[in-house]
Amino acid sequence: MSNSDPAPTPGTDHARTTETERPDHEPASPPAPETAAEAETTDEPAAAPSRRRAVLARVVTVLAAVLVLATLTLPNRPWQLEPGTFLRIPLEALLLAALLLALPGRPRRVVAAVSGVLLGLVAMVKVGDIGFYSSLGRPFDLVLDWSLLGPAFAFVAESVGRPGAIAIAAGVGLLLLGIPVLTALSSVRLAGVLARHRTGSTRAVVSLVVVWVVLAAFGARIVPGVYVADSNATTLVQEHAVEVYARLHDRAAFTEEINVDPFRDLPGDQLLTGLRGKDVLITFVESYGRDAVADPDFASIQRVLDEGAGRLSAAGFTSRSGFLTSPTIGGASWLAHATLLSGLWIDNNQRHRNLLATDRFTLGDAFQRAQWRTVGVMPAVNQAWPEGAFYGYEKFYGGPDLGYQGPKFAFAPMPDQFAIHQFHQRELAAPRDRPVMAELALVSSHSPWTKVPSVVDWDDIDDGEVFQRGIIGTPAAQARTGYRHSINYTLRTLVSYLERYGNDDTVMVIVGDHQPAPVVTGENPSPDVPIHIVAKDPAVFAQIEDWKWQEGLTPDADAPVWRMDTFRDRFLTTFGPGNSRSQAQGR
Repeated sequence: MSNSDPAPTPGTDHARTTETERPDHEPASPPAPETAAEAETTDEPAAAPSRRRAVLARVVTVLAAVLVLATLTLPNRPWQLEPGTFLRIPLEALLLAALLLALPGRPRRVVAAVSGVLLGLVAMVKVGDIGFYSSLGRPFDLVLDWSLLGPAFAFVAESVGRPGAIAIAAGVGLLLLGIPVLTALSSVRLAGVLARHRTGSTRAVVSLVVVWVVLAAFGARIVPGVYVADSNATTLVQEHAVEVYARLHDRAAFTEEINVDPFRDLPGDQLLTGLRGKDVLITFVESYGRDAVADPDFASIQRVLDEGAGRLSAAGFTSRSGFLTSPTIGGASWLAHATLLSGLWIDNNQRHRNLLATDRFTLGDAFQRAQWRTVGVMPAVNQAWPEGAFYGYEKFYGGPDLGYQGPKFAFAPMPDQFAIHQFHQRELAAPRDRPVMAELALVSSHSPWTKVPSVVDWDDIDDGEVFQRGIIGTPAAQARTGYRHSINYTLRTLVSYLERYGNDDTVMVIVGDHQPAPVVTGENPSPDVPIHIVAKDPAVFAQIEDWKWQEGLTPDADAPVWRMDTFRDRFLTTFGPGNSRSQAQGR
């Protein structure tokens, strides 16, 4: 401001109030025409563009307000996405409006722009939460979930093809970049509106604060669990900040957990003495969760389990069942595998990476030290898998190693029956001088469940071409139907395998890795998964008598529930020499 400028007038930001920033008591007026000719030409058609611009400006302002309010009231859980959820008064909007009304011109615009960017970032986190709740049953982890972008892209590419996956990724990227820009522009525009109508805006904000307090006191709600007096954005930021702090300080706690291991230094002759001579197959069934055995809509799965238990009993097998609590829901199967095999709670990729960098004593290590041949079979792995050495596997079979030549099934590169058959022919049917322990990671029940094979005669499998017959196709929109078909297929395959190839020395542990995605289970699914043990030798079940697992393959609501990370220690203790029944029955 030069020395010749007049002094600022109280109540305004500048001595010369601009048209974009005029107080309520000083309305703008159009400039008068300077000449008679100009006055004569200022007719209705010439005024029309000005009216259109004014209407357009109002429309843009309304859209800016809608965007800001929708961003603040957007829930971060997919099951809350309904119109009534957006009929809320966000406290953050009232506080920001009050701050903007108190600031002069340039600081006001800076604060509005920065707040708009932050609001856009909060919106991005909410969108991330919605996606993760929909697929994994949990919110987006700001520290660790970036590592899932690669597997997510690979999954989409497997499902819709690489070009489609690239197009989807580009669209999502542009959308996420555009959100903070739009919210920043909207906030700046609304800040200008507040300044031009300072008196009316102040009264409106004060009135809404009073209304907010009253509604909060009475707990007013339109949608169950969603309050009209809203502070959702603040709560969201607080929850994620706490999670970020916990993630950043988890490494030290995890190191202490790893160092506690009563089995690490035991010699081989003191490990697994109650299973000497047995072929032990730890079989993970993809997306096999509690809902499969508890949801009435999945009664056909429960029938398959009941019929399977009857068929196995007729073949001389006994089965017992319970539940484990998995560290993951809807995906990230490797976390469940690591948890069960290591005896540590591996619920995120940071813990998984840290685990693989240690020499933790796994179930595979225990069997190898006790003179079993240890094998990993993972048909969905199509490249080198160095983790096999960590888990103590002497031999690893990925998808390309199994020689499959048949059709592809949605995500699964081959049917579970083919993978199991190849493992049996190459390991159990081959000449050997040691029993085998194997981890089999079956994937026919992996989403999207749009193509499911049928069980074929074991003698007809050959290179897999036979699986062209009997394909069950299900539209992607009917996820629950496709899921039911896929779980039924895998369970029938396992029962059929045991009937055909199981013997007195077979012990199979069948366990789900996690529940399917919430698109199948609905909101807030249980993290529990079924676990079964099947064998012919009564000595096996004499040793696990105190587990209190239920008879058969269909555990009910009263069946025991263990955390998945406790399984390793219970298993090694039960079948080790410290168990009196193990000493009596061991070989």
